[in-house]
Amino acid sequence: MRVVDFAVGSHGRAVLLLIVVGLLFFLPGFFTIPPVDRDEARFAQATKQMVETGDFVDIRFQDEVRYKKPVGIYWAQAAVVETASKLGLPRAQVRIWLYRVPSLIGAIGAVLLTYWTALAFVTRRGALLAGLIMCSSILLGVEARLAKTDAMLLLTTTAVMGAMARAYLSWQRGDDGPQPWRWAAIFWTALAGGILLKGPLILMFVALTVVTLAILDRSAAWLWRLRPVWGLMWTLVLVLPWFIMIFLKAGDTFFADSLGRDMLSKVASPQETHGAPPGLYFVLFWVTFWPGAAMAGMATPAVWRARREPGAQFLLAWLLPAWIIFELVITKLPHYVLPLYPAIAILIVGALERKVLSRTPWIVRGSAWWFVLPLVITVASIIGAMTLLRQPEFLAWPFAAGALIFGLFAWWMYDDQRAERSLLNAIGAAWFLAVCIYGVVVPSLAPLFPSVQVARALRNVECVGPAAAAAGFHEPSLVFMVGTSTVLTNGSGAADFLLQGSCRFALVEWREERAFAQRAETVGLRYNVATRIDGYNFSQGRAISIAVFRSEGTR
Repeated sequence: MRVVDFAVGSHGRAVLLLIVVGLLFFLPGFFTIPPVDRDEARFAQATKQMVETGDFVDIRFQDEVRYKKPVGIYWAQAAVVETASKLGLPRAQVRIWLYRVPSLIGAIGAVLLTYWTALAFVTRRGALLAGLIMCSSILLGVEARLAKTDAMLLLTTTAVMGAMARAYLSWQRGDDGPQPWRWAAIFWTALAGGILLKGPLILMFVALTVVTLAILDRSAAWLWRLRPVWGLMWTLVLVLPWFIMIFLKAGDTFFADSLGRDMLSKVASPQETHGAPPGLYFVLFWVTFWPGAAMAGMATPAVWRARREPGAQFLLAWLLPAWIIFELVITKLPHYVLPLYPAIAILIVGALERKVLSRTPWIVRGSAWWFVLPLVITVASIIGAMTLLRQPEFLAWPFAAGALIFGLFAWWMYDDQRAERSLLNAIGAAWFLAVCIYGVVVPSLAPLFPSVQVARALRNVECVGPAAAAAGFHEPSLVFMVGTSTVLTNGSGAADFLLQGSCRFALVEWREERAFAQRAETVGLRYNVATRIDGYNFSQGRAISIAVFRSEGTR
């Protein structure tokens, strides 16, 4: 409480506190968690190929085009990797944490922009609490550690909605004075950034909010405060060059893949086995937005009563239409609703500041979730790690205990007069939980990341420039760690590859070993087993065993 009291003395202190807390939340595991299959490794590998080839227009994974998303995140990752290389960091191109830096920046930036957006609705103290709620949310903690688009998309979306909120609320107040140009500049620049990151998705958030408010107010005159004519031209200046270049290079293939096969196809059919019925996001919310989720339930009745107040109306227009769309879309992934979470954080803080959180007993009992969730997660993760590694994971225990203690305090101390103190204790529990899971447990689970062990085995060979072919284990992390030229084939193809020269290695998963052995006998291949790596492919949900074969004479 004293830290918060000190921080709200000025904007500078509040921003500094949020940056420090963001680093405390997001850095555990940031450097030590290996490349995660499959999306993170795909993004990182595509960026790595940009750096290797010097082609920063085309997007490829090995020889295949990767046109699901625009170029924004690849440019951001490539800038970090290139900078690190020029500064002399060895093996920068295979250090996955470098590719995660834009996500870290996006996550902390989104926390700061949640604070900035909240200032249009609540006091500085409330805005700081909204930023802390976002910072501690489980979903943002995951995305901050993955080299993907979603943390950066959250940053751009929050900036766009913060600028929109200021224009809308000034119109509602009847403020007819000159409107600051910075609102329009932030809005249109962030909109362009969002388009370059994930295509038209950010336009959906904007359009749904504008249409909903226009229907409720029977007017959208406030949009002129964002200088749409100049702003649209500025947006086109920022986004058109790359779209023109990719069209000249690939024709309409990018647009067909990105808009047709990736975005629109997800509406009607499940993609990559991620289909689910409506209601899934509501169920996941109680985990992904923890610890704020418990207080969201307590704030809901008050938010609904205030739904026609300008502030609540804007935030609900930001939240509800898009949430309904996502629930109706067949393909569902937890991170899709992340850009809506800042609106929820601000709504919670608004009810907290007014001291109108629900006193209904069955809703208040939801505060037990502050204790129950860390109990379930820490016990399950530690037992799972002990089962997999057959080690006690003692280092995780103090942090698990801290999460349980703070979660218990948050639950026991809760009443409507001490709601803020309970929330801060819950945020403390979230930090201990983050260190326990991301900082200790996940990095220790080496069997879940066999690509790292394979790459380490190949780095220890004596021959120069080892080449590899993989049979049966084709995860993107393997290509990222072992090399872009890694051949993905079957057992028979791996034997043919090994026959073609020295300093070659065949990475054969046990299900392909018979085909490898039969082909080797047929072609007269002589080979040795360099090592064997046992692990678990969590993308496919099955145990694996990879034999590293080398041609005879290769060391």
